[in-house]
Amino acid sequence: MAKGYWVVRIDVKDPEVYADYVKANAEPLARHGAKFLVRGGKHEVMEGSTRARNVVLEFPSYEAALACFHDPAYQKANAIRQKAAVSDLIIVEGYEGVQPGD
Repeated sequence: MAKGYWVVRIDVKDPEVYADYVKANAEPLARHGAKFLVRGGKHEVMEGSTRARNVVLEFPSYEAALACFHDPAYQKANAIRQKAAVSDLIIVEGYEGVQPGD
């Protein structure tokens, strides 16, 4: 079964309120098996546009990634985030096919 990923680009407008979002999202993310692969950090724009912060979360499956987003506890946290930041969030299914060099 392919893993699922959230790919999120964020411009935080209110760091104090955003901190409340981080606290509120911890429980639903953990319950759905989320693992942070990228959480901020340095980045360079090679093409296109960007936001100040980038996050990639891995879930055990695409279905788990969708379920987490739709979870009422996450939606409550999401309402906090929307007050504190402008962001783009996509949910994508992982790839299990042939890799370069295989």
